[in-house]
Amino acid sequence: MRRFFSFPNPVNDAAARSVALGVVAMSVVAFVTGWAWILIPLTYGFAARVAAGPKISPLGWFAVHVSAPRLGSWEKSVPGPPKRFAQAMGLTFATATLVTWLTAGWLDARWILLPLIFAASLEGFLGFCSGCTVFGWLIRAGVIPESVCAECGDLTARYRRAGYNV
Repeated sequence: MRRFFSFPNPVNDAAARSVALGVVAMSVVAFVTGWAWILIPLTYGFAARVAAGPKISPLGWFAVHVSAPRLGSWEKSVPGPPKRFAQAMGLTFATATLVTWLTAGWLDARWILLPLIFAASLEGFLGFCSGCTVFGWLIRAGVIPESVCAECGDLTARYRRAGYNV
């Protein structure tokens, strides 16, 4: 059971960016069309990825098994713990949007999607993970023990090793 509820470490950056682009697509469609029901699979996907990585997330499974292998020359590995934290941040925004929709209506709820769309766009299009950045700050502040991810405290070194100019 413990193995099932685990998160991959390291994570294929192409898969992480593919998931982010899927989140952008779902969120933008919901925002523009008013199809609030999209929040249900969106929120489930975040919860599934936080709980068990891509195993029970349709979007995560697609990213790992379909889109990322087709981007093989683009394969870079990044640490898993900050990616799981980023998924938890996404879960927070998706859940807040879903609960607001159910209690106050779509006109109020849809605006909560904007930070999620922004953060997922940064990850998907530019490879900049906002959740990973916050995770690194929390390690440096001592909120998260450095033993959780030793290489996460120095984000610039991690991004340089992954091939990004920082």
